[in-house]
Amino acid sequence: MTRRIAWLVAATTSAVVVAFVLPLCFLVANLASDRATTRARDQAQSVARFTATLSDHEVLERTVNELSSQGPAVSVVEPDGSLLGGAPLLEAHTLAAVERARRDQEAFTVRRAGGLDALVPVATAEGLEVVVASVTDDELRAGVPRAWLTIGLLGLGLVGVSVAAAWNLGRRVTVPVREVAEVAHRLREGDASARAVPGGPPETAELGRALNALADRIHGLVEAERENVADLGHRLRTPVTALRLDTDLVDDPEVAERLREHVDHLQRSIDDVVREARRTVATELPAHTAPGAVVAERVDFWRPLAEDQGRDLDLHVDSTTPPVALSAEALGELLDTVLDNVFAHTPEGADIQVSVTPDGDDAVLLVEDAGPGMTLPWRGRGHSARGSTGLGLAIVHRLAESAGGGVELGRSNLGGLAVRVALPTTHTG
Repeated sequence: MTRRIAWLVAATTSAVVVAFVLPLCFLVANLASDRATTRARDQAQSVARFTATLSDHEVLERTVNELSSQGPAVSVVEPDGSLLGGAPLLEAHTLAAVERARRDQEAFTVRRAGGLDALVPVATAEGLEVVVASVTDDELRAGVPRAWLTIGLLGLGLVGVSVAAAWNLGRRVTVPVREVAEVAHRLREGDASARAVPGGPPETAELGRALNALADRIHGLVEAERENVADLGHRLRTPVTALRLDTDLVDDPEVAERLREHVDHLQRSIDDVVREARRTVATELPAHTAPGAVVAERVDFWRPLAEDQGRDLDLHVDSTTPPVALSAEALGELLDTVLDNVFAHTPEGADIQVSVTPDGDDAVLLVEDAGPGMTLPWRGRGHSARGSTGLGLAIVHRLAESAGGGVELGRSNLGGLAVRVALPTTHTG
């Protein structure tokens, strides 16, 4: 935008300067020509006065030569055609003008090749003489090139000053707008602490204040929603616990087991809702987390449960895997969610394999199990449907996508489900 404003001002100013400079240059040239013409005419008039009063040709010739040395060259054409002073020979065009001056008996100026002549007829005792004062083209253009150069430099200076002023004005507008846009992008990426510094023109400053007010309002609404959801989850835990206890009163073991599975599923759903509600938005972007250490810590956390259920929980971490753009807390929550789904949806004794390996610009977290796997429709539930509360792998998807990664579901080498999470890596100097 700054560049466009500068180009627009440069074009407009240049047009104005050209419209002003060209007539001014013509005016300067005309003034110089008029000045030289006036000098020639005045010189001719002065010599004509001397010619009318002096009868001594020697004195007259000496006077003509002195005046010629001080101004335009002057010649006096006597009635017999002889010349006093000036050039020893006049051009044919000038001689024709002399005859015209004698015939019309009036003063005038005439252009010729290489200059201009001013002719003044004067009556003497010997007859009608004609005084001719001549100026060259160089004298007609004296001072014009320098004046044109000065005018051109002034015009260029005016254009330069205008462009500089436009560039400064454009930056005063665009820099605050870019800063506001950057804050908006940071808010979109999850940096809830991002705020604009109002500056620039009043309209831009008002835009920054409006964005800050909007961010504060959204932050307040999100926090209130989190509190409401977390409170709802806590309030639901009591009736769910009572419902779990009531399943012990069911006489039919098969029905009781099915009810307990439903209650467990409901409890996990509530836990997912509470955990998602408590998860705060990242305030430091981007994060740099070594995935191997975090994954090893979470696998050690789940290992006792795997041993109780007769599962082999294997871990492979490639030490060359670079840091990922996800916080340690979010990465641990992501793996916990995947493993919680494995323990919830696979039978006891089903083995689990967890690995962390580099893959181009990504680090891949792969969790495989030996369970029955997922049906194709279930694999498509990577995101919660409208109105759901984060069932399935929706939390995993949200966490991965918050770092610019993705999640893929497929068949594992163990025969069950494979959850492949690709996270962008970061390279810090």
